[in-house]
Amino acid sequence: MDSLLPLITQYGYPLLALVVFLEAIGLPVPAAPALLAAGAAAAKGILDPWQCLGVALAAMLCGDVLLFLLGRWTGWWLLGILCRVSINPEACIYSSAAQFYKRGRVALLIAKFLPGLNTMAPPIAGSMNMHPLVFLRYDLGGALLYVLVYGLVGFSFSGAIGAIAEWLGTLGRALGFIVALVFGSYIAWRVWRGYRARKLDPIERVSAAELAAMMNEDILIADVRSHGYYDERAERIQGSIRIEPNRLPEAIAALPTDKRVYLYCSCQSEATSQRVAEILREAGLEARVLQGGLSGWKKGGHPMERVPAEDVVHLPKFA
Repeated sequence: MDSLLPLITQYGYPLLALVVFLEAIGLPVPAAPALLAAGAAAAKGILDPWQCLGVALAAMLCGDVLLFLLGRWTGWWLLGILCRVSINPEACIYSSAAQFYKRGRVALLIAKFLPGLNTMAPPIAGSMNMHPLVFLRYDLGGALLYVLVYGLVGFSFSGAIGAIAEWLGTLGRALGFIVALVFGSYIAWRVWRGYRARKLDPIERVSAAELAAMMNEDILIADVRSHGYYDERAERIQGSIRIEPNRLPEAIAALPTDKRVYLYCSCQSEATSQRVAEILREAGLEARVLQGGLSGWKKGGHPMERVPAEDVVHLPKFA
């Protein structure tokens, strides 16, 4: 903060706009210290408070609208990517969509104060087809609240702004460390579990070229990606079927017992395919895993198909 205040004083509104915009699009550039510094500079008569407010709001809205349009364009793909790291990806997608559908407007008002949600709320609103004017109204309200809170604190306590910013920085670093530690531990556990499962109970793997050569045989190819089909533009291996990895009992009962089943996913080291293959084998089915998953299949230039409309799960969307 001690170095930020002179920078804000020297470069003024362009620097304020840049910092706020970068945070809005998800980069690790905290806007709160910049808003505090801008408020302190306004209290000292260096910057105009109304211009600071206008610049910060415009920069934040530009970033949010960009992410909103990204969500609109990518659909449910983005939410599926985010939910891959959860323990139950299907439940994560369903619950996230349902909760945002119920509380999306309120979430936009408070999102700026919550790390993670501040970046994710705009693209989720876009993917759920929130009306642009509704999004702009509530996002503007949230942005205005955020800018005013930090700007007024900086303006009112300009003499002690260094100590306040230092405390906020320490708190932010501590929270970031905790989040990184929990996330790193979870990823390490997932990697270790996949490695241990492969080492103790290996499942036969086939290459994309080998599987492509067998497509005319009486086999079954199953997509077991941890997120389902929530986007009508989704693609899968030609001729494959969908098996929900979190609803296996029903899927197993419907599978023919006289066919070899080849599973593919899109996760690291085919972890989901490995897990599902083990369960299928315990149920008496012959299951194998596609090495490299869906990305390996695409790299080989093998045939793909658009997901059938009846397999697309229609999550709630704003009218």
